[in-house]
Amino acid sequence: MPNRSRTASPPTLVPLLKGRVRPYAPQITLLLALQLVQALGLLLLPALNADIVDHGVVRGDTGYILRQGGLMLAATLVQVTAAAGAVYLGSKTSMGLGRDLRAALFTRVQGFSAEEFGRFGAPSLITRTTNDVQQIQMLVFMLLTLLVTAPLMGVGGIVMALRQDAALTWVLAAAIPVLVVAVALVISAMTGPSQLMQGRIDEVNRVLREQITGIRVIRAFVRERGEHERFGAANTALTGVARRLGHLQAYFGASAMTVSVLASVAVVALGGPRIVDGDMQAGAMIAFLNYLAQILIAVMMAMSVFVLAPRARVAAGRIKEVLDTEPAITEGAVTGPAAAGPAPRADAPAASPSQDDGPPGRLDLSGVVFSYPGAEEPVLHGVDLAVRPGETTAVIGSTGAGKTTLVKLVARLLTPDEGSVRIDGTDVRDMDRRSLAEAVGLIPQRAHLFSGTIASNLRYGDPGADDERLWQALEIAQAADFVRGLPDGTDTVIGQGGTTVSGGQRQRLAIARALVARPRIYVFDDAFSALDTATDAAVRAALDEHLGDTARLVVAQRVSTIRSADRIVVLDAGRVEAVGTHDELVASSATYAEIVDSQLVPEEAS
Repeated sequence: MPNRSRTASPPTLVPLLKGRVRPYAPQITLLLALQLVQALGLLLLPALNADIVDHGVVRGDTGYILRQGGLMLAATLVQVTAAAGAVYLGSKTSMGLGRDLRAALFTRVQGFSAEEFGRFGAPSLITRTTNDVQQIQMLVFMLLTLLVTAPLMGVGGIVMALRQDAALTWVLAAAIPVLVVAVALVISAMTGPSQLMQGRIDEVNRVLREQITGIRVIRAFVRERGEHERFGAANTALTGVARRLGHLQAYFGASAMTVSVLASVAVVALGGPRIVDGDMQAGAMIAFLNYLAQILIAVMMAMSVFVLAPRARVAAGRIKEVLDTEPAITEGAVTGPAAAGPAPRADAPAASPSQDDGPPGRLDLSGVVFSYPGAEEPVLHGVDLAVRPGETTAVIGSTGAGKTTLVKLVARLLTPDEGSVRIDGTDVRDMDRRSLAEAVGLIPQRAHLFSGTIASNLRYGDPGADDERLWQALEIAQAADFVRGLPDGTDTVIGQGGTTVSGGQRQRLAIARALVARPRIYVFDDAFSALDTATDAAVRAALDEHLGDTARLVVAQRVSTIRSADRIVVLDAGRVEAVGTHDELVASSATYAEIVDSQLVPEEAS
């Protein structure tokens, strides 16, 4: 079996953000300049304050106090303005990077086949697109806003503190290493819980998604208590990990505050007697305390970035795993009508001579074999199938026979391991998705409608369709009467997934949506299962009348739906057991006869 995905790179932020930061280089450069101005302003303020105390307050020189105070006010205004500009640019850049990552994830996921969706799961993909991106966004914001300020405040604060009084330097030499070691221990302890945290969020999303989508089943079986307990277990597990991370972050804050207070006490205890003895000025001690606070704040700012780093690193790895996954189904190069396609693929059986003759809308499956990853046996074994314009080809079989898998291969939601699926002589693997969508109109078994109006859903396949075409499609799908009965007609808003209409109405709207798109081949994947017998017959009669020149592939469970088909294909355990009309198969196929006997009375079967 071909390798369908590529192993993700080890979790790291640099490869993920490399190249995505380049468009933001101008504003990052301005941001760094503003941070430099901000840091210089912060370093200047304690020195000016010391001058005011030593040369203004002590001497009673009001004019000096006013002049230096004016300088402090100007420095503060510049510093605050620069800080505000840096925060604004940092927010704008980090939000932009978050937007780019979400867009990249969305684009990649849109190209995934059913195999990749099954491997990651919808809850995990949602978490990676939202929460994981948010973790990286927060870290980038912290990096940008503290990238220059923290180092300058730390190094510059040490230099300025030494200028005030070198004798107290040992306080810094003792405080900073203790703080760094304490924070390093906290960060190393956070790595494991950070990775576990994202998995717990995935689990909560998965349980919540299952319970929301299956709420009617839960209530039908009175399983509310059991589902409440299941969600409670997942929620408690997430809370436990979050609490552990919160405790570690609290230890970081407490240790930093303790070191800061003890260092300040040491400065006052050592500097006070020296001021009394005249060996140190009061302004110098005040400035030293301010610089000590700035140094410790700078260390705490830098460490706060490292506190966020473990979880952001895990998130980056999860995002990069999705971005590095190569879809099993790649975009073909052929655009436009499939009949103008290239020569047959080397790995596919040769097409029959008649395949390239006749009107467009021909579908051929030749020797198709398909296996799901990890399965012991293929789901389909050497399936051959022909669907021709103006004909209805039906596929029937017991549960697990491979009917839905066959439909997914036609729509190229899956790719065959062997054989080929051709439309008008062109392998679907060589067609681009737009051309394939124009050729094949799929009406799935589980009809899904999007939030919006009925008209917006009908125009999903052709945004330019006029109202006349919408109503024509509704008439054929036997949906016009109930749509006319709605207060706003085709402008009626329906809920996400079509939850505000019944199952039968949803199926008829899905059929009408495919009719509006006007493909060359219609594929009905048990698309009449929610319709009553009379409506089923009315829809099929209208389809025969208005779509007589198109190719129709109908997959169904009910014999009454497909008995009038031009050709019926009986699938049994992934193999074509028999092909023929209803009357021919009743006489020649034991599998088909068994299905007929289980559904129809003898008078109906004949």
